[in-house]
Amino acid sequence: MSELAAAHRQDDPAFAHWAAGYGVVRHDPLTQLRVRQMVDELVALGRTPDAGTAWQRLAAADRVASAGMWLVAHMTYSHRVRTDGTALDADDFKATPEGHTGGSLNMVPAYAGYLLMDALEGVTRAWMMGQGHCVAAIDALNLLVGNMTARHAERYDRSDAGLSRFVGDFYAYTLNPDGTPASPLGSHVNAHTAGGVMEGGYLGFAELQYVHAPLKDERLVAFLSDGAFEEQRGSDWAPRWWRAEDSGLVSPIIILNGRRIEQRSQITQQGGERWLDRHLRLNGFDPIALDGRDPASIAWGIHVMESRLQAGAAVPDTDVRLPYGIAETVKGFGFPGAGTNASHNLPLPGNPAKDADARALFNEGAAVLFVAAPELDAAIAALNSHDGQQRVRERDHALADRQVVPPRVPAIADRGAGGESSPMTALDDQFVAITEANPELRVRVGNPDELRSNKLDRTLDAMKHRVHEPEPGVAESPTGAVITALNEEAVVCAALGNKGGLNLVVTYEAFAPKMLGAVRQELIFARHQAQAGRPPGWLGVPLVLTSHTWENAKNEQSHQDPTMAEALLGEMADISRVVFPPDANGAAAALAHAYAQRGTVTTLVVPKRPVPHELTPQQARALAATGAVCLTGDPATAAILLVATGAYQLQEVRRAQARLAERNVAAALVYLGEPGRFRAPRDPEEAQYVHADSYVQALFPTDRPRVFVTHTRPEPFLGALRRLDTGPATTTALGFVNRGGTLDVPGLLFANRSTWAHVVDAAASVLGQSRGSLLSEAELAAVDGRGDPATILRPATGPGQ
Repeated sequence: MSELAAAHRQDDPAFAHWAAGYGVVRHDPLTQLRVRQMVDELVALGRTPDAGTAWQRLAAADRVASAGMWLVAHMTYSHRVRTDGTALDADDFKATPEGHTGGSLNMVPAYAGYLLMDALEGVTRAWMMGQGHCVAAIDALNLLVGNMTARHAERYDRSDAGLSRFVGDFYAYTLNPDGTPASPLGSHVNAHTAGGVMEGGYLGFAELQYVHAPLKDERLVAFLSDGAFEEQRGSDWAPRWWRAEDSGLVSPIIILNGRRIEQRSQITQQGGERWLDRHLRLNGFDPIALDGRDPASIAWGIHVMESRLQAGAAVPDTDVRLPYGIAETVKGFGFPGAGTNASHNLPLPGNPAKDADARALFNEGAAVLFVAAPELDAAIAALNSHDGQQRVRERDHALADRQVVPPRVPAIADRGAGGESSPMTALDDQFVAITEANPELRVRVGNPDELRSNKLDRTLDAMKHRVHEPEPGVAESPTGAVITALNEEAVVCAALGNKGGLNLVVTYEAFAPKMLGAVRQELIFARHQAQAGRPPGWLGVPLVLTSHTWENAKNEQSHQDPTMAEALLGEMADISRVVFPPDANGAAAALAHAYAQRGTVTTLVVPKRPVPHELTPQQARALAATGAVCLTGDPATAAILLVATGAYQLQEVRRAQARLAERNVAAALVYLGEPGRFRAPRDPEEAQYVHADSYVQALFPTDRPRVFVTHTRPEPFLGALRRLDTGPATTTALGFVNRGGTLDVPGLLFANRSTWAHVVDAAASVLGQSRGSLLSEAELAAVDGRGDPATILRPATGPGQ
């Protein structure tokens, strides 16, 4: 290889100019030969005008990468940049340096290679980065090549002042008067990072999303973390899900720098790149070794991975192995301190603002990376080929601004008054109807366990589990839309990654907290995009929690957990909508309403057992739109408000209302299906979503005592609804109080003091009436834990019952 590469350099001066490298960027003989073959292919296929242009762009990438590493080092340590390359003085450095420097330095050649491949082929690919703390690399290179969002472009440029403002803003901790960050730079990818689609602050979620992200005919380069690979199970399964029929081209590239925060990665301890290669092959990947220090090697890897996928897809009935680039490098490559634990954050042995030796080391390292302005100008111009190639800038790639056309939503079926049915069956019917009405939308159903048990029979029959080898007689298909794996994070990310399509996630309520980190990160990023003036256009994602706390009475207390709904009720209500449909019509309407939103997650807590029909279709639509409906009585004149949140809670409240009516106490029954609409807003965006005082007062007059009965724990519920809480004398709440075991539904309600009799007892308290005037002695004994629970577990249909 060395001899052949030398012969090519001797024969081709343009090739030799690139092959000489620049600064710390070197091209080994293998990369030289690989890249030369790639250039020949691109020219032959007409994707690159000529070899001379290709070598010019390849050399430009080396210089842009070097300047990017130079700027990243300044972001960590300095608040001043000198574009003439003059050494910095003590006063030019930050008093408290900060930055995930090593990983960011490693990302510079990787992202430069991505920009290079786009320029070589004239195709703007999407990108995604799992290690969001390496954002300095992305922001630095975006600034250098002029690929910025409006907020960055108005504040930064390549002058001394513009670059100094840029590095000074990194970890500046400054605040606007309203408490929001003043700096558009973050410690992770944020809404102002050009082309950013996810924060990446929680390692491992890009690894689970990337294979589901690009639609057919789109291309995505995913930069992944070696630490996340070995610790976040589920990324191994990506080959299970990629299909040429409905998936775009994906080029996953793991940055194998061998170190975590405080130690070598397990991959390195087990054998490094060779061990990882074997592991990947066993899991269905087609690994390709790359030089993570060289932008050209990264670009070649993207080219080869896409070519292999295209070639495999062109042959019918071929089981295509998913390519996977292993970009081997050294943590913090290109700057002093590389390869040490310190390189993760602050690679120098001291603070240059105070330590002369560290200052000298910084200046020496920066000098090696420095690119003079005229040479850098020419390199940037060579890579910025967008106008001539008639392609969008990388900030505007396909995934960066999903705008999905609103789906056609069939009217919900009227299940009629009286009778009962499963809300999950109604949701199943509605989901299938929506998918059939919108065949152009790619579907992903995230399923960690059992769809049929959760009453989604039609969904499974129509969508089918995605598998490589379908079993006869089972709802399976190589192109199935149901992503099934007993890993809640993996399946929720299948839906969150599919932002160009239609999604549904279904799980047991008790297992849903394992999805929380992924869901919360998506919500935050989407909200920040909206606040930045670029509201996301992906369809709202319904997260269905079923086989829920009260229905899992039989399955021990581990299966009785409303934590997920409580946690998401704490997020901002305008993007995190937590909804409790009371019946079948309510479930169908809530699902349809979820898809009418953009950039939101609607958490639906849905019973799967048959429950009474409570709502007409009109009431169901009203509940979905407003979050509450008065079912009986008049809140303005009633003696008390009985407020239910949850289907089983509504049944108990109805029985309690009947008992109060027998005792001549008029109660209004309000069903509160989306509590977040009635909370006190915490910022202007949430204030636009929650109801105005006049609407709240109409349903919940302040002069009326009230009893809330909630699916959740009462404390977080009331905490979120302080606006409806008139104080302990006139407001009380019942709900899950962490009591459970192997019980039935009535038994679990009793154990958690949420039966109709407990509701009546609470009503007596807030009304200031005698308990004995509303409950019999036997009933009071049961409520107080002294009598037979069966006394109050019978339906309360008549006096003394």
